[in-house]
Amino acid sequence: MTQWNPDLIRRFGGPGPRYTSYPPATQFHEEVGEEDYRRAAARGNQARRPLSLYCHIPFCATVCYYCACNRIITGNRAKAEDYLTFLKQEIKAKAALVDPQRPVVQMHWGGGTPTYLSDAQMTELVYDLARHFNLLEDDRGEYAIEVDPRTVDRARLGLLRGLGFNRLSIGIQDLDPVVQKAVNREQSLELITEVFEAARDFGFHSINADMIYGLPWQSASSLARSLEQLLALRPERISLYNYAHMPARFKVQRQIQETALPSPEEKLAMLKLAGETLEAAGYVLIGMDHFALPDDPMAVAQRNGTLHRNFQGYSLHGDADLLGMGISAISAFDDFYAQNVKVLSDWQEAVQEGRMPIERGFLLDWDDRLRRDVIMGLLCDLRLDLVAFRQRWEVDFADYFKDQLAALGEFEKLGLIDMDGPVLKVTDTGRLVVRALAMLFDRYAGTPNPQRFSRII
Repeated sequence: MTQWNPDLIRRFGGPGPRYTSYPPATQFHEEVGEEDYRRAAARGNQARRPLSLYCHIPFCATVCYYCACNRIITGNRAKAEDYLTFLKQEIKAKAALVDPQRPVVQMHWGGGTPTYLSDAQMTELVYDLARHFNLLEDDRGEYAIEVDPRTVDRARLGLLRGLGFNRLSIGIQDLDPVVQKAVNREQSLELITEVFEAARDFGFHSINADMIYGLPWQSASSLARSLEQLLALRPERISLYNYAHMPARFKVQRQIQETALPSPEEKLAMLKLAGETLEAAGYVLIGMDHFALPDDPMAVAQRNGTLHRNFQGYSLHGDADLLGMGISAISAFDDFYAQNVKVLSDWQEAVQEGRMPIERGFLLDWDDRLRRDVIMGLLCDLRLDLVAFRQRWEVDFADYFKDQLAALGEFEKLGLIDMDGPVLKVTDTGRLVVRALAMLFDRYAGTPNPQRFSRII
C-alpha cells in the first residue's frame, strides 16, 4: 500500500511534465516537416510495427469551466459535418503512407466531445477509417472513445459497441451537484449509473472514469461522497486529476470563482483521502494519477513489464506507430513526433492543399532515445534492470548518469526507490512521486517555463 505522505507530496509535488512523450511536447519545434513525417512512416513500414489511430473531435455543445483542452464550443452542428469532410481527407493522406497490412491494435477518439457527433457521423467516420486502415474485426484491438454521459443513451452505446469500440472513458469529474454547477457540468448520478449499466450490458471490456480534485466548492468530505458513489459503479480504471487553475492561459477558467477553490492544504487532504480510499477499495496505483483493478489489463501489463505511455496516457501498445488526425493531434513514430496545427482554419487550409498539417514536432537523437527508455521504464514498469540497460545501450548506467547519483541516493534514503542489486525498483510509496524521479533523467528539465506545467501532485 502507498503511504500518502503529505511531506513527500509537498517536497516533490511541484510543476513537471506528464511524460506522455519524451522529450515532452514543450520541446517540440517548427524545424520539422512533411519529409520527416514521410521518412518516419517509411521506417515504420520497414519495421512492420502495428498502428494506433487517434482522431481529435474538438466540438462541445457547452463549456466546462475547468477545461484546458483544444475544443470548439458550438451549437451549430453543421460545423462538425464540415470538419469531418477535412478529417477524412487527412485520414486518406496519412493512410497512403503506411502499409495497409499493418494492423490497427489501438484506436482512440478524444476531444472535445467525440459523442458530439451524430450516430450517422460516427458510423461514417468508423467506416471511413476501416476503408483506409486494417481495423481488427475480432474485438482484439483496444478501441476507446471519450464519452460525455450527457450525450449518450442506451441506443447510442449499443451503436458504439457495434461499431467496434470496446472501451469507454467517461468524464465524471465530480458527483456533487454544487461542484457540478460551479464548473458548468451538471449530470446526475442516475444518468451516469444508466450509462454504466448499459455499457456493462453491451459488453464493453472496461470503463475508465475521470475524476478531478481541487474544483470550486469541493472539500474532502464532498469528494469522499463522490468517490463512494463512483466505487459503487466499479469502473475498471479511475483517473484522478489535479485541477490546475491557470486562468492566464485558459480564459474559460476565469469563470471559476477563485475564492471558491480549496486551499493547497485542502487539496492535499483530498488527494490523501482519495488515494487511500481507492487503494482500500482494491484499486492499484499504476502511477501518477491512474488507478486500476488488479485484474485489469493495465495492471496486468505493469506486472508483466509490458505497459507503455503515449499521448493518451498509459497504453498497452507502446510498440505501435501512432497516427494522429484532426486539429492539434499528435503522431508518434519510433524516433519522431509531429503535432498538427491547432487553429481550425490553418488545419483546413493545409489539408485542402494536400499538405501534412504539421505545426511542430521533434526528431529524437540517440541520447533522447536512451533517456526515454529510462523514463518510460520507471513510469510504466516501476523498475529498471541495469544489466539489460547496459546490454541494450552499451553504456554503464552509473557512469552515464553519474551527475544524478546523489539525487538518487536521496530518493533511496527516503524509501522511494531500492537500488540494492542490479535492478533499480520504485517502492510502493515511490509510485506517488515517480514523475519527480523521472525528471532527474530529463535533460530538458528546467529549460522551459515551469508555468507551462501543472503540479506533479
